[in-house]
Amino acid sequence: MSRPEVLVSFRRAPSTLRRRPIESFAQGLRDAVAAGRQFHCLITDDRELRRLNRQFLGHDYATDVLSFPSGEDSETLGELAISAGRAAAQAREFGHTQLDEIRILMLHGVLHLIGMDHETDRGRMARAETRWRKKLNLPLGLIARARA
Repeated sequence: MSRPEVLVSFRRAPSTLRRRPIESFAQGLRDAVAAGRQFHCLITDDRELRRLNRQFLGHDYATDVLSFPSGEDSETLGELAISAGRAAAQAREFGHTQLDEIRILMLHGVLHLIGMDHETDRGRMARAETRWRKKLNLPLGLIARARA
């Protein structure tokens, strides 16, 4: 039996972005963090993130990552959208690569897809993000940066 596919799409993402490491990382997240469940991830630009944020959440601004959980009855966990431009800017700000920032954003998004919510769970998601960041050798994550 084959493992569920992780679909990573690139739309209006820079051609210099290394796609293979992003796809491999997504597959690793599927296996380790998402317990083998499929998810889809769109890597795109600020304009698309702003449009999605406005359309689905009513916020008229670009953001770095959005998570859209499918619900418990679905075969897939859901979908993520990540802004490559926002990832590049945040990578420069925090002193690591755009690829690492995309990985941080993808981890954060997948934790939301599996049902975690750092705004309501009394630190559960923050602890999970820290634990996974260390296992995956990633720089400081979104929740930790927000609290620093």
